[in-house]
Amino acid sequence: MPVYLQIILLIATFLAFVFLIIYVGGLAVQRTCLKIIAEMEEERAFKETRAIEIQDERKNFFRIGTKNIRPKALNLLIADGLVVKTNNGKYYLDKKKLTQAKGQLSSKKTK
Repeated sequence: MPVYLQIILLIATFLAFVFLIIYVGGLAVQRTCLKIIAEMEEERAFKETRAIEIQDERKNFFRIGTKNIRPKALNLLIADGLVVKTNNGKYYLDKKKLTQAKGQLSSKKTK
């Protein structure tokens, strides 16, 4: 096999590997977001008075890795407006936004 073909094959394999790692990481964050939403629904945390505590930062600053993705998933939910943080550090679901998000998901599945 010619060297230029080996280089092209190596680059293509590397790009496929990187895409796969990013895709799997995205699925893990999505799964964690759904778990957080399920926990909050189970606790019926739909308003500020029923807000619950959720781990929102890493416990060990020096720990390197992707083991704990809950803080990242929680930040994504806050950025999307599905979860609201109270002044005392607790969290609750925005029921209106959650209903809209579930409606969008169900409309995508039916298409």
